[in-house]
Amino acid sequence: MKEADIEKAVCAWAKRVLGAWCIKLTPRGFRGLPDRLVLLPGGRVVFVEFKAPGKVPRKLQWVVIRRLERFGFRVIVCDDIDRGRAELQRFAET
Repeated sequence: MKEADIEKAVCAWAKRVLGAWCIKLTPRGFRGLPDRLVLLPGGRVVFVEFKAPGKVPRKLQWVVIRRLERFGFRVIVCDDIDRGRAELQRFAET
């Protein structure tokens, strides 16, 4: 399964089931940002970095993820559809 397939499936599910807005981040001149900004009802915000199964973020991506977390944002690294759905569902319920 490809990264794009996981991203598409998780975002479609989040929109349909959670009422989320999944914004594709395509920043020019700023590398390392997660793939999606997911806005959930109730003012919840989570960044999602999608990866192909078994792959992990690059060093620069980890630096950005840790910085976002220090700012208080939730960041999910997702390489599996079911785990991605479960993480978003859990976050939406808190």
